[in-house]
Amino acid sequence: MNNIKNEFSIKDLEHLSGIKAHTIRIWEKRYNLLAPNRTETNIRTYSIESLQKLLNITALYNNGLKISKIAKLTPEEIIEKAKELAISSNENHLLNTFKIAALNFDKALFINTFKNLEEEKTFSEIFYEVFIPLLEEIGFLWQTNTITPAQEHFISELIKQKILVNTEQFQTAEIKKHDRVYALFLPENEIHELGLQFVNFELTKLGYQTIYLGASVPSKSLEDLLTHYDHVDFISYFTIKPDTDNIDNYLNSFYNTLLKKENKLHILGRLALEIDESSINKKIKRYTSIKNLVDSI
Repeated sequence: MNNIKNEFSIKDLEHLSGIKAHTIRIWEKRYNLLAPNRTETNIRTYSIESLQKLLNITALYNNGLKISKIAKLTPEEIIEKAKELAISSNENHLLNTFKIAALNFDKALFINTFKNLEEEKTFSEIFYEVFIPLLEEIGFLWQTNTITPAQEHFISELIKQKILVNTEQFQTAEIKKHDRVYALFLPENEIHELGLQFVNFELTKLGYQTIYLGASVPSKSLEDLLTHYDHVDFISYFTIKPDTDNIDNYLNSFYNTLLKKENKLHILGRLALEIDESSINKKIKRYTSIKNLVDSI
């Protein structure tokens, strides 16, 4: 337990719940919903139990229950009503539950919540509707120092495991589409492969042949594929690499060496959005989202 963050500032609560600090203070004063501790300098701090209570309150509040009504509930009733929302796959409560799993390094909570989701949604629906918003929130919480890098990696690795397990279900199926091969890779020194792994899942599910090469792949290594396949579509994710100043050079070099015949390069990621499509060859296309790419194939 010593490695788990168990004290939170009111700003942490704001980042985790989406409720403004000013509103949290009002709820404390008017409805006595939370009881913060105080430091020697009179700064509010909150326990993990207070955070979990606030997240449950937030779920009920976002689901239309007035705060005055919530304040009349006992702590047990708040938990029970929050559980009812979880059973109905309420998105806000699901995100809060996964955030609690990250904060506490609680693998069992993650797995059990995921199992409940699987009963109602396909894996693609879970990823688009729950995991993508969750990862966006987790990224913001890391940027604001609300969670630690270890907590971010913990939840990301659990999601990665689910992608791999679901991909494996389709990998032994007969390939239905033979007109091209998709080679998925990350540029050198790029290690953020979660999104790329999900693209691989989606394409494998659709019956395409994919070659997943993973993180930090030198462009030179990709040339070997051209000796084995007539038509290769490359898919990559630019999150931190190549550097903004080097993207144009990287794409020009990639085009000259790898985009022969009908080969193409499809790019996703934060840095891809900075590319001016009018300045690149038509064989190179950037996408604003995974769904946008998958729908275009």
